[in-house]
Amino acid sequence: MEELTRRFLAHFEQHYGQPFPADPYEQLRLAILAVFHSWNNDRAIAYREREKIPHDLGTAVNVQAMVYGNMGDDSGTGVAFTRNPATGAKEIYGEYLMNAQGEDVVAGVRTPVPIAELARENAAIYQQFADVCRILEEHYRDMMDIEFTIERGRLFILQCRVGKRTGAAAVKIAVDMANEGLISREEALSRVTPEQLDQVLHPQIDPNAALTVIARGLNASPGAASGIAVFDAATAVRLGKGGQGQQIILVRPETNPDDLRGMLASEGILTERGGMTSHAALVARGFGIPAVVGCEAIHVDVERREFHVDGRVVREGDEITIDGTTGRVILGRVALLPPSLTGEFGELLRWADAVRRLGVRTNADTPEDTERAVEFGAEGIGLCRTEHMFFAEGRRPIVQQMILAAPEAKAAQATVARLEAEREKADGAHRAHLEEELRQARAAAEEPTARYQGALDRLLPFQREDFVGIFRALGGRPCTIRLIDPPLHEFLPSREQLLEQVITLRATEPTSPQLAEAERLLTAVENLHEQNPMLGLRGCRLSILYPEIVTMQVTAIFQAAVEVQKSGIPVRPEIMIPLVGHVNELRVLREQLEATARQVMAEAGVEIDYQFGTMIEVPRAALTADEIARYAEFFSFGTNDLTQTVFGYSRDDAEGKFLYAYLERKILPSNPFETLDAAGVGKLMQLAVEAARAVNPTIKLGICGEHGGDPESIALCHRIGLDYVSCSPFRVPVARLAAARAALSVAGPADK
Repeated sequence: MEELTRRFLAHFEQHYGQPFPADPYEQLRLAILAVFHSWNNDRAIAYREREKIPHDLGTAVNVQAMVYGNMGDDSGTGVAFTRNPATGAKEIYGEYLMNAQGEDVVAGVRTPVPIAELARENAAIYQQFADVCRILEEHYRDMMDIEFTIERGRLFILQCRVGKRTGAAAVKIAVDMANEGLISREEALSRVTPEQLDQVLHPQIDPNAALTVIARGLNASPGAASGIAVFDAATAVRLGKGGQGQQIILVRPETNPDDLRGMLASEGILTERGGMTSHAALVARGFGIPAVVGCEAIHVDVERREFHVDGRVVREGDEITIDGTTGRVILGRVALLPPSLTGEFGELLRWADAVRRLGVRTNADTPEDTERAVEFGAEGIGLCRTEHMFFAEGRRPIVQQMILAAPEAKAAQATVARLEAEREKADGAHRAHLEEELRQARAAAEEPTARYQGALDRLLPFQREDFVGIFRALGGRPCTIRLIDPPLHEFLPSREQLLEQVITLRATEPTSPQLAEAERLLTAVENLHEQNPMLGLRGCRLSILYPEIVTMQVTAIFQAAVEVQKSGIPVRPEIMIPLVGHVNELRVLREQLEATARQVMAEAGVEIDYQFGTMIEVPRAALTADEIARYAEFFSFGTNDLTQTVFGYSRDDAEGKFLYAYLERKILPSNPFETLDAAGVGKLMQLAVEAARAVNPTIKLGICGEHGGDPESIALCHRIGLDYVSCSPFRVPVARLAAARAALSVAGPADK
């Protein structure tokens, strides 16, 4: 020990350029400064960024006398929770070590003993500790994290704080405490964050899957995850979330605070050492990352970037699966199943539904997604993207045929219309000449027009059958259907791929029919090329120039609605015309498409409860919402494009070029494509809401961009008075809770 002390003192003097201070007051002063300085270390910054904690709050220091758990076999130390932080079960949960200090427990260097063993080892101390747990939990009305030390047979409570917990535990503890009368239902809703609820939606391993289980450890944080094994935090950051986007499992002997960024970039965490209160376990549970810790069957070799287990070697890049619910480590990628909403989870969401004002719909394009969303509590579809149906197997060639024929048909029809107009003004020989030209033009228009209409006729039954399935899955709930939105070139192969194909075929098969088809596609792609497709021929602009496409879509929608309604299931389609910037765009298209809808209903002898509306996604539409609302029964804010056009950012370019630098340098407080920009986009939305309701008090207002599943954005939607939000199926439960919390943040929990 004397030699070790000398080496430490020498190291300190070499590192800091001065001897270690002998004055205990100077030691205390430097220790306090060390805590203050820790506020700005890398792991603290990463934690604040993840938890959205302001960087200017600062930290505090407690100075107190020490007690020692390493003074013999009648001394010890431990960490415990008043309830199980992994499952929420009402039981004291924790670990301890005899003849040890606190760092020995939390660092993961030694594997501690479950707290239940203390009842057998020292019943009196255990009972005293159990009484303390009860008193603290009843006082704070929450699950508490308690650190304790036993010094020569005497129990000391070092500190307590509200305990970190998994999403599943947060839900169970909140519901149980409300049912026990410790807190109100409103407070239970405010206790569970949307992020915690999202954790409960982690997938689990398919019980029917064939598994190669190679080891078992402690089930530190529930949920299953698959990915490639990596062995250090830097590699995890480079390859994982926020980097290359690969799914990775971080494998470490044990983790420490310096590993935080790598842990946050991982799908799951596996450690060789450490207990249920080790750093790896606490961080994983706090952030909802599946984790298996204390897996002593494996030997991690960080330098060789591999781990060994029973003669088997798993190297970096090999796929593994961890099951944080059972503690299993599995070789290879495994089929995962989505969770179900039962028990306390369902009860909490029912309480949320009773409180929230905002409706919650889903973005879904298939019957399968619709069924899943309805299971999760969706009250309808807020965005069904009809063009997504064109990408299904066997449909793309038909869509390409339509795109190739459409410009030819339109050009030929325009020639016919021009000649007809000229003929009406002509007489004599000139009229006879025009008659001949007109005959030839009509003949020339027949073939491309037939190809164009033929493709539309083949696509119609596909769209109709898709909507039959969606309407049945909705069971009478409303369905907002966006007509074709993206530019036509998105349905064709890329120009570079086609150019390569044409050059290759010209060199190898110059007479092949494949070459002719590739050349036609290349010509179409070049004709449809735009400098800025997002602001080009798409949405309502495309529908005005090629009205046959949306006429086909509306025909398919209403034919499906008629079929389903005749079977006894009510149908409520809401036809959404996208990218409107001027009221006349909506007026012209609505008149045309409503005529189509009425014709289908008249032929079938069935009345459908339908609406027409538009997507507000360009600033001019928001600023002229009072004009547009005269022709719309609903607005749905397309906040992805609205954010792009308000900021003047291309999302694809911004996120790859400068947006993350803006976030790091605090030029922007948050990513506007993840959380709605309240000061700009939100203000524009509020102006649109007020203007629309001033002329159309019954207009229905919602949001269907990706922001519809973000809790902060949902709170903004509540404040500006929207009627509903729409999000992906798996975000529906989160949106239900976030909407309730938004309502409570205005009214305040009942017992506050």
